[in-house]
Amino acid sequence: MTVQSPVSTVSFLLVGLPAGAWVDRWLKRPTMMLAALIRSLVVLAIPWLWFAGKLEIWHLYAVATLVGLVTVFFDVAYQSYVPILVSDGDVGRANARLEATSQLATTGGPALSGLFMRVVSAPVLMLGDALSYFVSFGCLALTKDSEVQQRLEAGPRRALAAEIGEGLRFVRDQPVIRRLVVAMGFSNLFVCMVSTLMPILVLRTMGLDAFMLGVVMTCGSIGGVLGASLAPMLRRRLSDGTVIAGGLVAAAVFVMVNPVAGLISRDHRNLGTVLLTIAEFCMTAAALVYNVTQVSLRQSLCPKHLLGRMNASIRFVVWGSIPISALLAGWLSSLMGVVPTLWVGGIGSLLTALPVLGIGRLIPVDQHA
Repeated sequence: MTVQSPVSTVSFLLVGLPAGAWVDRWLKRPTMMLAALIRSLVVLAIPWLWFAGKLEIWHLYAVATLVGLVTVFFDVAYQSYVPILVSDGDVGRANARLEATSQLATTGGPALSGLFMRVVSAPVLMLGDALSYFVSFGCLALTKDSEVQQRLEAGPRRALAAEIGEGLRFVRDQPVIRRLVVAMGFSNLFVCMVSTLMPILVLRTMGLDAFMLGVVMTCGSIGGVLGASLAPMLRRRLSDGTVIAGGLVAAAVFVMVNPVAGLISRDHRNLGTVLLTIAEFCMTAAALVYNVTQVSLRQSLCPKHLLGRMNASIRFVVWGSIPISALLAGWLSSLMGVVPTLWVGGIGSLLTALPVLGIGRLIPVDQHA
């Protein structure tokens, strides 16, 4: 269950599969460094064009497209790097800390963005995005590791199509990962419908301002920190199958609170706002428990030389469904309204937990954290 930009994630449909094969051939850290640097320079073009008085709408689309393409390589390398950077027994804890750090870094961002937009324009705020990518580049440059390419383990390189096929077949034939892909693909399809309509729900249906939208999103990030931090403890006390199924079901239940908050806010706006904030906090917490666990499990089940292709194949399905979901959300909301569409997204997200129910029986005993 992941929320990403529909404009940027469409890139996973275009280059996701070959990117996985290429990343398996390359060193992961230099790949991420180059991607971070490119993203910093590309995003910097927005405020530069704005200051020059030449910013047009097609520039925004071009930047989103370029950043999305580069993000494909960064994301695939990122999820393939953790098992290389740390020992097998530390993969779960490393993923939890990375996710908690990521959520913590975004905790104040949405609220501050809403506040700053009251005094400065959006293009100026893009300077902060460009700076964050550059800081990412610097942190990666300072990272010490013993990374080596996996060519000896993987054997001689073959045609790109053959290597892509190897990754797809692994995802298809591995029973645990196959179920996770089905659940994540449909989950993102429905959850993204809700996240796409969230600004409209908050700003129009509920009549709140951009700052309050940022507050709601910030509370979600705080919940994400809690969820990521709790994941290792839950994995020690419960089976991975239980944590995965429970996290996905809990997240879906709180997704369904969004339309309830929209209905209540018509007569009691403050109560609706409180409900929406609590739902975003709890939903993100549960989603991060689920995400940390399933990512760690996938990494432990996959041979290291296939990590890039495995992650790319999954991203192709999981993130590739997001732009489709955004279009579906727009069509349904124009047809029957925002709140009814949120009900569709909430009920659909609850049903997506079905593929992971009983998944624990398929997980090898020695893979449990």
